Amino acid sequence: MGAEPREEMGGWEVDDFRAGPGRRRPITEPPKPSRPWSWVVAMLALAALGAGLFVLRQPLSDMLWPETRVQQLQADAARALAEGRLTSADGRGARELYAAALARDPDRAEAREGLAKVGEAALVRADKAMAARQYRQAHSFIALARDMAVPRAKVDALEKRLRAREAAEAGVDTLLAQAAAARLAGQLDGNEHAALPLYQRVLALQPSRVEALEGREDTLADLLQLARTSLSRGELAEASSRIRRVQAADPGHVDLPDALAQLARAGEEQRNRADQALRRGRLDDALHGYLAALAAMPDDAAAERGLMHVANTYAERSERYASDFRFDDAEAALRDARAIAMDAPGIAQAQQRLLQARQTQQRYGQREPTAQRTRRIDQLLADASQAEARGDLLTPPGESAYDKLRAAQALAPQDPRVRGAMARLLPAARQCFEDELRGNRLRRARECLDARAALEGESAVLRDARRRLAQRWIAVGDERLGAGELGAAQAALIAARELDPQAIGLGEFADRLRAASAAN
Repeated sequence: MGAEPREEMGGWEVDDFRAGPGRRRPITEPPKPSRPWSWVVAMLALAALGAGLFVLRQPLSDMLWPETRVQQLQADAARALAEGRLTSADGRGARELYAAALARDPDRAEAREGLAKVGEAALVRADKAMAARQYRQAHSFIALARDMAVPRAKVDALEKRLRAREAAEAGVDTLLAQAAAARLAGQLDGNEHAALPLYQRVLALQPSRVEALEGREDTLADLLQLARTSLSRGELAEASSRIRRVQAADPGHVDLPDALAQLARAGEEQRNRADQALRRGRLDDALHGYLAALAAMPDDAAAERGLMHVANTYAERSERYASDFRFDDAEAALRDARAIAMDAPGIAQAQQRLLQARQTQQRYGQREPTAQRTRRIDQLLADASQAEARGDLLTPPGESAYDKLRAAQALAPQDPRVRGAMARLLPAARQCFEDELRGNRLRRARECLDARAALEGESAVLRDARRRLAQRWIAVGDERLGAGELGAAQAALIAARELDPQAIGLGEFADRLRAASAAN
């Protein structure tokens, strides 16, 4: 009789063969369904782990088995040396690979010996290059041998043979004769057939050749004399070029310090004249003066600041033209500012004012019919009079007498009634500036100053007001810097620089802020 299945505790009994024959245990849970997605996730995780290990195999190997990495570098270096790759900019030359191995293990003798072998190989290659008349390559290999600390006597001996070979082939006597003839003809410098380059070429072959040393000395003296003549004529760029050429050829020339001092004095005189021209509003003269000063002394920071001030002044002129809706003139002044210094702080503001002026003119209908435009001008003038009577001269925005008159000006820039009404607001703008400055409300003072500039145009009095406001911003910036508020100090620096790039103390404040920012 076979056993029949029977139900017990809601499940079927099955044989548990591991428990021994005849024993059964109940199944109380159905078998769990398979989960194919878990296998997919597991496989993806394993793939990601494998990819990560592949990418990090070299760094991990270097970390866990540094000795292996050093040995690999040495093997690569030996292979590069055998293949003749003594040095390479991509780091795969024998020199670079041995150096990398030595950097990882400074006590490794094999790497030091490898570098010595590179030096010896460089000498061999230099000798072969010389035999093949490849003199430039020969000099390069000799320089490599020196870097590899090959005994100096061996390197000097080979270099002496190389120079003698070059001299014999070049014809040093012929070069000396050509140099002397060029100097007598006044061809001192400027091309390879001039006196100075020829003497330099001889000295490169025979550094102790007396005729070449004396000829170069005389040629440099001639160049300095020409430089002095250029200085007396005010030709600072040409004088500077000649003096710098002498300095490059022989920094120890006996007459060079005096020539450099004369050049510096000439540059300073040009800068001082440019400062005077700028104060008097003669921008073209100021521009030429600052450029001449920089031609003499390229590192003249004061002349650089002067150029920046000229650019800002052109930008201010553009703003004034934009205020009068003279857009062509405004664009021309803005182009001048950009041509002088693209990074002048005033340029961005001038561009914004020009855009605003165009938008204002468009908003108030410059292209309206004449009769309609006339009625609108009349209404705006009436509104401005009412605002003036209320005391709303510059505020609130959009409803002040100034804003109403600006709208009228957009419609009729040359209308005498509009110009007369604008002139009446000038005292109010001046008083507004003084009141806000006295109250240390500097942003509001700048708004009043801008309105004042639009009303009266550029003048010495307005420039003085700009300097005063810039000085106040510098004082605020110093205070914020002392409190550690670098962002506020930077904003104050920008505001002061926009107003007056030559403000007293501005450069020192900028240096302190730069140092504080770097330390932070």
